[in-house]
Amino acid sequence: MKNVATLYEEYCNKKGVKFQLDDKVNPYDDTTLFCPAGMQQFKPKFKNPDNTTIANIQSCIRLNDLDEIGDGTHLLYFNMLGLFSFGELTINDAIKFWMDVVNGVLGIKVDKVTIHSDRFDTWKWLYEHYDIPVILDDECVWSDGEMGGYCTEFYHNGLEIGNIVNTMDKFIDVGFGMERLQAILDGDVVHSATETLQETIEKIIYSGYKPGPQKQGYVLRKLLRELYIRGGHLNHPFFEKEVERQEKARVRYLKLSEKPSNRTKPKEWWFDTHGIDLDEMKRLNQNKDK
Repeated sequence: MKNVATLYEEYCNKKGVKFQLDDKVNPYDDTTLFCPAGMQQFKPKFKNPDNTTIANIQSCIRLNDLDEIGDGTHLLYFNMLGLFSFGELTINDAIKFWMDVVNGVLGIKVDKVTIHSDRFDTWKWLYEHYDIPVILDDECVWSDGEMGGYCTEFYHNGLEIGNIVNTMDKFIDVGFGMERLQAILDGDVVHSATETLQETIEKIIYSGYKPGPQKQGYVLRKLLRELYIRGGHLNHPFFEKEVERQEKARVRYLKLSEKPSNRTKPKEWWFDTHGIDLDEMKRLNQNKDK
């Protein structure tokens, strides 16, 4: 069975591209709680280019898809295959590199690519040897809020699998979702919502964080609570302690709910007075009653 991570590292070594594995989700600056993309650690190099190229596999967390997990396409924790060039590679070099990786090394057919209209006429010819549709798409632009550029995106069976960003019109920033590529090779294996939560929690703990009331600790506690509400389990003291906290809160909630006037109290009253998230508690009770 093909392993995307191994094949990518081997290909980079073959091409003489420096490769590194970054398997923790700690952020590289204070703009995010966790590392959201492979390029985050290289922002200083984009500002002070040194004509080098580096590839990596970066562990990332993006929490905005929490409500979508379990649908087969959305994750919280994932690994990004990256290629970053600070003046050495052109957009043409990057396209050749990734068409070779995806079509050749991995054997995944690229069904189409998209390009922003401002770069369509100058970039479309770069794909002329690959016999794939090149589609105009004005959403082909990427930015982290500080730097970005026009991009070209790769698709397989209607699903975006990665993109190449021409950062600041001079540099290369490539990101391809490793799990998405691996799922294509393995037959689109779908991770359940609880599996996704378990993997994310384990990666946050591996990265050195503990449950707490602020920042990363707060997120970890929230995810532990969400796992319990959804009926999942994790063999770890952090999870056991959160279950204990939630069961104590549930006892308080049930006791308070015996008083009819409390049942109509607003969510703010429950949280500010008793530290109970009313929506989460109702979900927990519903799952307990099943």
